[in-house]
Amino acid sequence: MTPHSPLVATEVEDRAIALVRGYAMDAPRAANNGHPGTAMALAPLADVLFNRIMRHDPTDPHWPDRDRFVLSAGHASILLYSYLYLAGYGLTIEDLQAFRQWGSRTPGHPEVHHTAGVEVTTGPLGAGLANSVGLAIAERYLRARFGSPVMDHHTFVIAGDGCLQEGVSHEAASLAGRQGLGRLVVVYDDNHITIDGDTALSSNDDAQARFQAYGWHVERVGPADGSDRAAPVANDLDALEAAIRRAMAVEDRPSLVIVRSHIGWPSPTFTDNHKAHGDPFPPDEIAATKALLGLPVDQAFFVDDDAVTAYRAGIVDRGAADHAAWAARLEAHLPAGGDARREWDACWSQTPLDGFAAALPTWPAGEKVATRVAVGKAINATLGTLPGLLSGAADLTGNTGTKLDGAVEQSAATPAGRQIHFGIREHAMGSALNGMALHGGVLPVGGTFFVFSDYQRPAIRLAALSRAHSIFVLTHDSVGLGQDGPTHQPIEHLAALRAIPGLQVIRPADANETAAAWKVAVEHDGPTALVLSRQDITVVTDGSAVAVGAAVVRPAPGATPAIVLIGTGSEVALCVEAAARLEADGVAASVVSMPSWDRFAATDAAHRTAVLPTGVPRLAVEAASPFGWERWADDIVGIDRFGASAPGAIALANLGINVDNVVARAKALLERTK
Repeated sequence: MTPHSPLVATEVEDRAIALVRGYAMDAPRAANNGHPGTAMALAPLADVLFNRIMRHDPTDPHWPDRDRFVLSAGHASILLYSYLYLAGYGLTIEDLQAFRQWGSRTPGHPEVHHTAGVEVTTGPLGAGLANSVGLAIAERYLRARFGSPVMDHHTFVIAGDGCLQEGVSHEAASLAGRQGLGRLVVVYDDNHITIDGDTALSSNDDAQARFQAYGWHVERVGPADGSDRAAPVANDLDALEAAIRRAMAVEDRPSLVIVRSHIGWPSPTFTDNHKAHGDPFPPDEIAATKALLGLPVDQAFFVDDDAVTAYRAGIVDRGAADHAAWAARLEAHLPAGGDARREWDACWSQTPLDGFAAALPTWPAGEKVATRVAVGKAINATLGTLPGLLSGAADLTGNTGTKLDGAVEQSAATPAGRQIHFGIREHAMGSALNGMALHGGVLPVGGTFFVFSDYQRPAIRLAALSRAHSIFVLTHDSVGLGQDGPTHQPIEHLAALRAIPGLQVIRPADANETAAAWKVAVEHDGPTALVLSRQDITVVTDGSAVAVGAAVVRPAPGATPAIVLIGTGSEVALCVEAAARLEADGVAASVVSMPSWDRFAATDAAHRTAVLPTGVPRLAVEAASPFGWERWADDIVGIDRFGASAPGAIALANLGINVDNVVARAKALLERTK
């Protein structure tokens, strides 16, 4: 790629940067909430990225081959919003004035799908940096698969001290170094400030040595001791551009550019002061700082029409030209109607090629299959119809069913590889999955043991908030996993995941439901958690319950059952056994498999009543915390304590997940509800 020159004269750049510094003070002051200091210090850096370096088209923020920008230091969101306004992404000065207000397009931290130009939802520090690893993996895979004429861009990140202190950044940086992600450029804002004060209060890390040890290219710009306070290197547009371009030229490693900035610059009082981090400036300090910037001291949200017009026109015109040139390359390199173009279109629409549903495996009733095994069969059976699928696990590829038959490793040496070895890094894996999904063009799958969803829960939550098409495969789903004991036996985890708005949670009853769950996860428009067993489970369903969330899998004799047994996962087969015992005792029981609460809740009232008839007692059976089941059942056979180290069947039986206990509890419920 040939480098761009600055779009506008340096004088216009300087005026635009001054405007951004003004907005960085005005918006938090108007909201009486926000973080002005970082945005003020980094206004020149953001100008270099948006104006000099990045290829992007404000008129089409979803252009596939655009450079990606991630503000991992998401508290400095007014910096991003100000440049989205200046660059022509559709934000207005009124949007900046509505910063952090109900219904505005400028929320406190950037949110993807909410504000045009925001690539990922950042807020928890370090999450954006970890997302960027997924963005870079997706770009490299698609470039290797389809060619550099149609996929050839960089991912740029601004990260701060908080990002580097959070543990997820260690996981993510290590993974990125191992992967050799040469298109990933992270700029570390080394301002030495956190909310409590100087970073020396809590950290004396050597970030340069740390990232070099991870295998990154690292360059420091400016003096580490901050002796340039009067004329910060963070204001030197040419020096910043040159450093970033040197990083871009490094193709075999990710790059960290360390910029020593001065938070709050040029505020007379709050430069290098921790109060500039999270407190709006007082009005008199805003006026004094605006005077230094050459802005009207008595006017909030000042608009320099000439500067804004010139700045925006340059970016929009160049973006349109870059986009048009790419569109021509796409048609020449992947002509419409060809097989490669069909694969490209399937990748970007995140839909399967023809034959996906027909390729799904089925199993006969009575066969015993662990659902973690069944998901591996389903994934591999459909792999040829999912050209964007990338799969891996946190050092548990074979254990979780996420191993792709015959696939090679995704790496710098084999960039078209589809098997990702994330290592023992659940949090970074989850964040990378979200980055891949939000990049577009790939369908990411990541597996770990269900209990370790604790480690990746922040990423799962952000997947739901972002509506990222990430698939989380979570196996060893109950005390049935056996002798690893209570540290590895999930109890409260189903309740925790079900509480996340927008997360599709599916715990299939058997292999057929697992194949159906894989189908709906692929076709879903958001994240899915597939909760799967370690132990073999008898096939008792045809899989149809998954699409509607719950269905009757063993009708009671007669028109209306005396009781409904509701199960999920391995407990559905147990309920079928218990229903037979009840029937032998003269009690008509139907069995309902409810693999997905959220899908069932989304069905119409007629379906819900057909599955759970009004007035009929309901007993739920699930080898997990009973929390939340009162929504669907009158009583629950669950586990309200931690597990124990024992063979899985023994642990289940001793904790009440057995036929005798279910039959007894069903009869007791009938007695209570006479």
